Amino acid sequence: MSEAAAMATEKQAVPQGYKQTEVGVIPEDWELKSLSDVCSFGGGTTPARAQNERYFVGGTHNWIKTTDLNNSKLYESEEKVTDVALVETGLKKHPEGTVLVAMYGGFNQIGRTGVLTRPAAINQALVAIKPNSKNLDSYYLLSELNYNVDYWKGVASSSRKDPNITSNDVKNYRIALPPIKEQTAIANALSDMDTLLTELEQLIAKKQAIKTATMQQLLTGKTRLPQFATHTDGEHKGQPKGMKPSELGEIPEDWEVVTFGKVLTIKHGKNQKEVESENGNYPILATGGQIGNANTYLYDKPSVLIGRKGTINSPKYIETPFWTVDTLFYSEISKDTNAKFIFYKFCMIDWMQYNEASGVPSLNARTIEKVLASLPEQEEQTAIANILSDMDVEIQAFEQRLAKTRQIKQGMMQELLTGKTRLPVEAED
Repeated sequence: MSEAAAMATEKQAVPQGYKQTEVGVIPEDWELKSLSDVCSFGGGTTPARAQNERYFVGGTHNWIKTTDLNNSKLYESEEKVTDVALVETGLKKHPEGTVLVAMYGGFNQIGRTGVLTRPAAINQALVAIKPNSKNLDSYYLLSELNYNVDYWKGVASSSRKDPNITSNDVKNYRIALPPIKEQTAIANALSDMDTLLTELEQLIAKKQAIKTATMQQLLTGKTRLPQFATHTDGEHKGQPKGMKPSELGEIPEDWEVVTFGKVLTIKHGKNQKEVESENGNYPILATGGQIGNANTYLYDKPSVLIGRKGTINSPKYIETPFWTVDTLFYSEISKDTNAKFIFYKFCMIDWMQYNEASGVPSLNARTIEKVLASLPEQEEQTAIANILSDMDVEIQAFEQRLAKTRQIKQGMMQELLTGKTRLPVEAED
């Protein structure tokens, strides 16, 4: 293709009212700037830890570190510094609206951001970006940086011995700028999505806390479901059931303490090489989740799964036929026991206390089978498991809604921050 033909093809690819730039196609009335053109910059330091009493204890000034960054608004820091620290160490407080970017502190931290909602000092791992309010909205900048976080990871890993970015990298960052009123409109739209995401996250956390408290009450018998709380016959008919002492402390009088080995048998999976896994219908499960599909299954009844090696503190539950690798235990549970109830019982146990290795954590099948558990009759097990399962379903629905909302926000960012979709704003004065 000739140079003229190539230029004609490129011109045809750019919609009317847009222009081609080094950051992609943007609206004609947007400008392309380096951050150094529209911002000033600042840094920070860490006061000497040897002077902890002098510089940190009783501090009242926010001092932001990489781990404080949340890609959103920053209200409080984990640590605070004293008046003396500000005077003696050269720390300066950056104003409200300053955008912070992590330059180093681990590859997963690089490029993390935050925006100050009140003045704060920072440590040396961060760069402070102070937008000129006439040219750049702080929250628009925050959204732009969050949208392009992979750019920073690329810079950090490009040609440096230790992954990092520098203040010069930040200063030279190229950003497409709509008129300031449009920036504010974009920032507000994305901020509304952030508010919705935060509300969903808080709701999920609340639901999870309620479920945890409910598990603690129902799985120990401290709270009984109404249909199991009173005697149904005999001289005590209609009276509340009491408690009795046991090896596990007080338990309901009609519960019993048994070893898990009385109601289940622990087995481990097989080497993955032993299974055909091209187009199977049965999940191959490992400690991290599903890793493939098998043509055959290892077990076809409801089962509790727990790590044999590695991740041993996160039990899982499955009802459909499955295949497991040899680093994962599965449980053959007796017919007169509710498997889902046993799963919730497993979730209440800190399995790390049964770790039998000094290196990679590991469990022994016989050890699991010897662990004591308090159990009601199967009917009550099933009723308790159903309630907790309903709570799980509700939480999962909110988590799915949260994931979908995050996807929507990502799509909005792609549309709004590139100018593909324009928001209606009042004309500039």
